[in-house]
Amino acid sequence: MIAPEDANAGGADYARGYLRRTRVIAGLAVALLAAAIVSDRLDRAFWARNPLLTNLASSLVVVALSVAVFNEALERRRRRDWSVLAQYVLFELVGTARLIWTTLMEILGLMYAGEETEAALSTGARTLHDTPLVTAAMRELLADPERRQQLHGLVARLMRRSDELLGRWAGVLLNSAAYAKVIDRHVELYSRLASVGRLLEHFEPTDDDPKRRRVSRSSPIVELHGNLDDDWLSDNLVTIAQLAETLDQNSLRLALRIVPAEWWAGRSQPSSATAAADSSASTSQRPEA
Repeated sequence: MIAPEDANAGGADYARGYLRRTRVIAGLAVALLAAAIVSDRLDRAFWARNPLLTNLASSLVVVALSVAVFNEALERRRRRDWSVLAQYVLFELVGTARLIWTTLMEILGLMYAGEETEAALSTGARTLHDTPLVTAAMRELLADPERRQQLHGLVARLMRRSDELLGRWAGVLLNSAAYAKVIDRHVELYSRLASVGRLLEHFEPTDDDPKRRRVSRSSPIVELHGNLDDDWLSDNLVTIAQLAETLDQNSLRLALRIVPAEWWAGRSQPSSATAAADSSASTSQRPEA
């Protein structure tokens, strides 16, 4: 099941992750500079007696600080220039994650089909994280052959949606270190879903399509698991739903942080959008990521 720290992780943590490496470099440079200052006070003749070491240390400090500042500026510029596109892609990821957990809850009978108001989603999310309740409902579904067949069809449709989305947009967000981690979490979700789907296709095929059967037989997932156990299937489907709901919330928060709603409100007039398009080279027209 989803660990509490995963469920409570804020989307802003993803956006701050890329800062760590450059800040470590800058911190080391500052520490080296501080050590040089302290040593100079303790032994003023030390650096005079070691000119080669003095030149090496000063060059190292300059290079480290320059690299840190350059990387920081470059990453901020990249994120700013791609912020609107990044938000659009994140909204697509949110939509797919929401589709996964809500449709699984609907087929369990724990949410009404098509009811996706804010109140309904909030209630559904609280119900979803009642793990014993949802697990019991999932095991009841798996014991019913007809409902199990419906679940199989749903998983197959969700797999196709996930594959299409990932193939279309993963490359865009992977170009920025700030978004690589959030993409990785969505890939984890799709991989879990694919594992369930491949096992269902192999052990409980819905047709005699030879191509589909060959793909399922060649999957390393089938080789690793060996058989389809209902307890494993139930636990993994509940985990998938909970992870999807977590990513729904976290990725939405990150998307709204990248381009705030106020920025869009300020461009709601046609003249504002046209003026921004005419001055696309100006960074002042870009939202700050």
